[in-house]
Amino acid sequence: MGFEMIGIDHVQLAAPKGSEDEARKFYGEVLSLKEMEKPEKLKAGGGCWFHCGSHEIHIGVENEFSPALKAHPGIVVKNIEEVRRTLEENGYKVQEDTRIEDRKRIFVNDPFGNRVEFLEYY
Repeated sequence: MGFEMIGIDHVQLAAPKGSEDEARKFYGEVLSLKEMEKPEKLKAGGGCWFHCGSHEIHIGVENEFSPALKAHPGIVVKNIEEVRRTLEENGYKVQEDTRIEDRKRIFVNDPFGNRVEFLEYY
């Protein structure tokens, strides 16, 4: 094989056109992800990007938006109970999934209906 997969650079989620402020509130304020500057040539297309550890989450806007109900990012966290508390205090419904034995997992829908998973390894 002449190539090697190194890792994931970013995950892109979609949102409705004009929803950048809502994205900034959820991803930037509630989840405390730091927004990053988009490349100048991509700014006109809307959306916003956030640092997530050594990776990035890109929120792209679509005219014909439909949320990702099954496909989702899985974000590894420390202190998942604090993540749960923060989400619930901000009005988000959290679902827990215990089907994988070596990690605790919770799911939430972002303001646009996209599924987002948070997990913490035991």
